[in-house]
This record gives sequence, C-alpha cells and structure tokens, in this order.
Amino acid sequence: MTEHKPTLVIGASENPARYSNRAIHSLRNRGHHVVALAKRMGQVADVAIQTEFPEDPIHTVSLYVGPQRQPEYYSKVLELHPKRVVFNPGTENPEFEVLLEENGIEAVQACTLVMLSIGNY
Repeated sequence: MTEHKPTLVIGASENPARYSNRAIHSLRNRGHHVVALAKRMGQVADVAIQTEFPEDPIHTVSLYVGPQRQPEYYSKVLELHPKRVVFNPGTENPEFEVLLEENGIEAVQACTLVMLSIGNY
C-alpha cells in the first residue's frame, strides 16, 4: 500500500504544458492530496490553485519556481515544517537547501514526475 503524502506544489500552473501541471495530475492520479500555490488563482483537475499558503499539514513541498523567486517563500515553507522539499530541475538553490536542512527538513534535488513514475515518491 502506498503512503499518501500531502503535497504543496509551489508554482502551480493551469497550462498543461508546464511541469507543475503535470505533477499535480500525476500526484492526484496516485491518490495524494495536493495543495497548489501560485500568484494567480485557477484550477488543475480537481485542485484549486490558491494564492495563500495552506494551514493543512504538508509532507512534501514540490518547487516549480526558480531560485530568484524562492526567498519570498522561505519563512512560510519553514513554518509548514514539511518532511522534505523537492527542488525540481531548474529550481536548485543551495542557500534554501542549507536553510531547510538546518531546520530538520530534507532538501531533495529530484524531479517529482520521475520520483512518482519509479515509485520512490
């Protein structure tokens, strides 16, 4: 039985060509609860894109915003205290990774889509 991991997707997009959109679909298809966050509200499948951080417990944060935009999310992600943050390709950020690890949060450089497809999410 697969453990379902509530996931916050930061940088969610309604555009089906975007990897964040594909990740939301893939996470939902595998039964994970998804909270989508972006600058604009919208909808991806059955997931509403919101503009405010959730209050729900989050296991994994999956980043789809570049390192230059990440500092505005540092404190909110730390407050959520997820088990891990996945830095998808193009989002790698050594400064944020160190900050996460200093706060007991695992920083993973990986691709959420690949992790899901090979069963190690």
